[in-house]
Amino acid sequence: MTAPINASLPTVNARIHPRGGLDILSRAEVARLADASSGGMHDLLRRCALAVLTSGSTSDDPRAAQELYPDFDIQVHQQDRGVRIDLQHAPAMAFVDGEIIRGVAELLAAVVRDLAYRAIELGVEGGRDLDSSSGITDAVFGLLRNAHALYPGEPNLVVCWGGHSISREEYLYTKEVGYELGLRGLDICTGCGPGAMKGPMKGATIAHAKQRKRRMRYIGVTEPGIIAAESPNPIVNHLVIMPDIEKRLEAFIRLGHGIVVFPGGVGTAEEILYLLGILLREENASVPFPLVFSGPTSSAPYFEQIDKFIRLTLGDAATRRYEIITGNPTAVARRMANGVRKVREHRLDQRDSFFFNWSINVPLEFQRPFVPTHEAMAALDLHHGRKPHELAADLRRAFSGIVAGNVKEDSMRRIEEHGVFEIHGDPEIMASLDALLRAFVEQRRMKIAGDYKPCYRVVA
Repeated sequence: MTAPINASLPTVNARIHPRGGLDILSRAEVARLADASSGGMHDLLRRCALAVLTSGSTSDDPRAAQELYPDFDIQVHQQDRGVRIDLQHAPAMAFVDGEIIRGVAELLAAVVRDLAYRAIELGVEGGRDLDSSSGITDAVFGLLRNAHALYPGEPNLVVCWGGHSISREEYLYTKEVGYELGLRGLDICTGCGPGAMKGPMKGATIAHAKQRKRRMRYIGVTEPGIIAAESPNPIVNHLVIMPDIEKRLEAFIRLGHGIVVFPGGVGTAEEILYLLGILLREENASVPFPLVFSGPTSSAPYFEQIDKFIRLTLGDAATRRYEIITGNPTAVARRMANGVRKVREHRLDQRDSFFFNWSINVPLEFQRPFVPTHEAMAALDLHHGRKPHELAADLRRAFSGIVAGNVKEDSMRRIEEHGVFEIHGDPEIMASLDALLRAFVEQRRMKIAGDYKPCYRVVA
């Protein structure tokens, strides 16, 4: 360990011997891990590692950390007793009295673990079938198992979706809901970032302490393009980095036993459309999946607008798959607890596992990675007359492209070079979409700090 290098922005050099999985690998596995962390993987590893070393950051600019720490680097080395991670010019905020914070070290190990697994198991030599629906689901299972995110206990995991840029009132409300969920023994899974992803976890920690709960799971599921803009919040104790947004979304619904949606922006809208598109399929009609939209009383207009957009695009059948509860955290928690019990009964009846939802059908159109190029965004079929789940799939892609244009380096670069994305479709749908997006911008749900510059243009 060396002393800080820059007095104005302190950095340190360090050697870390990670525990909890990376220290029990064979020599051959460690050698493959070291290979996976170099070459083409190195820049990705560096960006994700820097994100966790700045855990707790409130910035949503994916370039900010790299600009603050341009000399940061990470190397993975093989030793007879396991893996050694070398950090150069690492953010000093990740260390206390010369030692890396334990939680940060765990998150850093998770980055190396998940990116190495991706390179080895999902690469050409891994032999995974990523062209079929069942093959992709099997890959999602493998990623979650490798990350130790699958817990063969009683169903109790509630996924909480919502925005990173929310008001103080909305944030405090998410804490209250998390507290009520925690009092009922429910664990929390979120997208791992700030705002509505942090609040439920923070509330649950107090409730779990009161109930003397010994095994608490605060699972953060992210992907490489998102983590740089949404660094993990400090409460996350199980970080999982999925290869892309589609596998991240599938992981949420395979892991979770119910979902609470708080106010958010385009990312939250994408998640809602993904889940509703799947639940609207005939094969999933009988699958219980408790889904509640909730926020403080002041957020009622937000959910009214979301509900209106869903009715217009997907129909009334979609609205029957969720319930809107505002201003009542206790009611949300009771609804989730009752819903999770029904999920347990259904899993027992279907002989499905408690820890991974095999019975829900996720079609290939929801699993194939969508690369938001200008051509792909303009080609989305956003017209009436399509089956609801098919329209939901393309609407989800539209929102995914906007998310990418806001926070993902590759898409931001495309927009800088070729201009904003254009989204075409039915005039009625485009008018509703434009109104929804304008509301997100006016309510400052697109960006935490600074003025938001749209990366899209809606064309009727």
